[in-house]
Parts: sequence; C-alpha cells; structure tokens
Amino acid sequence: MKVTREELLHIVKLANLKIDEQDIDKYLKNLEDFLVYAEIINKADTSMIDDESLQYNNYNVFREDEVKKFEDIKALLQNAPEQEDNMFKIPKVIW
Repeated sequence: MKVTREELLHIVKLANLKIDEQDIDKYLKNLEDFLVYAEIINKADTSMIDDESLQYNNYNVFREDEVKKFEDIKALLQNAPEQEDNMFKIPKVIW
C-alpha cells in the first residue's frame, strides 16, 4: 500500500509529532510495511475458528480492599520529595 509524503506529514501533524526532514523516507517505508502486514492479517482465513473459542471467562482475580492503619507515618513519608499535612504532595494531574 502506497502512502504519500503529504499523507505522512498530515498524520505527523494530527499526532502532534516532530520528525526530521531526513527521516521522512524511513517513516514512509515503515508505515507502508506496517500497512502491508495489516492487509495480510486482514486476509487471513478465520473460517476454521469457532466463535466460542474467542470468548474469555474473565473474573476478578484481585483481593478485596482492606483499610489498614499505618502507624509510622514519618517512616512512610521520609522518602517523599514533598509532603503536606502528613500526605504525599504530588503535581496536579488534572487541569
């Protein structure tokens, strides 16, 4: 599958990526190879695969949450880069 230089640059812009001008041909080749591989996978014969084999019987394998009181707060916070009111102080992650 052929990808044009303009299409690649459009994808780069949409993904907010920065690539060097000398690397464009390398990225074009990699993208084309990926699309050829995806096309091969899409053409794979899956008629012999039973639909039931695709079902997963997932279940929660996690333990129940337990609240435990930690007695030595100073030891817990000794490696914290910043702390406030006996808690870890972390950078804001939601704007």
